[in-house]
Amino acid sequence: MPHTAPRPGNLEQDAGRLRATGDWTLPHHQRLRKAIGEKRPGHATDVQDLDLEELGELDTSGAVLLVELIGPERMLEVAHWAPNQPAERHALLLAVAGAMPHAAPLSPRTRSPVLAALGEIGRIIENLARQQIQLLGFIGLTLSSLGALLLMPWRWRVTALVSHIQQTGLNAIPIVALLTFLVGAVVAFLGATVLRDFGATIFTVNLVAYSFLREFGVLLAAIMLAGRTASAFTAQIGSMKANEEIDALRAQGLSPMELLVLPRVLAMMISLPILAFIGMLSGIAGGAMVCVLALDISLTQFLDILQRDIPLRHLLVGLGKAPIFAFLIAVIGCLEGFKASGSAQSVGEHTTSSVVQSIFMVILIDALAAMFFMEMGW
Repeated sequence: MPHTAPRPGNLEQDAGRLRATGDWTLPHHQRLRKAIGEKRPGHATDVQDLDLEELGELDTSGAVLLVELIGPERMLEVAHWAPNQPAERHALLLAVAGAMPHAAPLSPRTRSPVLAALGEIGRIIENLARQQIQLLGFIGLTLSSLGALLLMPWRWRVTALVSHIQQTGLNAIPIVALLTFLVGAVVAFLGATVLRDFGATIFTVNLVAYSFLREFGVLLAAIMLAGRTASAFTAQIGSMKANEEIDALRAQGLSPMELLVLPRVLAMMISLPILAFIGMLSGIAGGAMVCVLALDISLTQFLDILQRDIPLRHLLVGLGKAPIFAFLIAVIGCLEGFKASGSAQSVGEHTTSSVVQSIFMVILIDALAAMFFMEMGW
């Protein structure tokens, strides 16, 4: 039976076992904390055996000291190692332990650098897995919303769709064309430098055509839109969330998915194939310029080789990847916008995250597609 008469609380040590006695209440808090510091044998979580049979009164301040003494994890098992304590005392200790899952011990344990590095790697992997689960869930929500909207054409947001096509597609044509033109010239120059040693500079035409029709045209356009458009989507939706405009839409019974996400996703899926095609033509044009000016290959000869040696399937393989890239870029940009909180710093952090994730996913999917096409012989 625990003592019921008021008496100062104390922490005693008997044959290696700690025993809490007396009242562990607020008036005795300072003295008890000092006693814990003097008699605690090691780190807080090293204390595994604590006797509460002589414990008197207990309030929240005393419960906090007991939890700090043996650690929250051990205290969560109080019903097993102190079964004779009253149910209300168990409830108090469990509530305090549950509220202090990461309570710092009185004397923090010194972790080795190896364990700290492993812990950090674990946290990074956990965050990455959580992000991918959220992305898969948002993709499913987007597809289900799109499927439902296709059956109701009177609810299509045509004006918003056209506006986003202009912003994401038409306004990006000059920068995509210039970038791919320059890269095409560089690829032709580097290819010719290597092929000249073998007397095969004529195959520079094939090199430029294959690389831009299958990979560079769509990949460069997708990376450009990942940096330009995904960040814009995140900033737009994040700012609306910070200004509580999304909450206002929901309060009016309007769906943010239908108003904000689907027009952007569809606009990207229309714009990116067009930009990829323009990028292919511009890259080949850059390669043709180098061939005509530096390799003595006439434009007529260049076009004849293209028509004779380059099958149409390479163009279809490249364009086939564009809608997938566009969908992923748009979905990631919108999701990061919804994840932003109500501060400018959060909007900026999620904008950066959307660009990094979009570019990573585009390169990852392109690498997987390249291996798949190679195995299939396409």
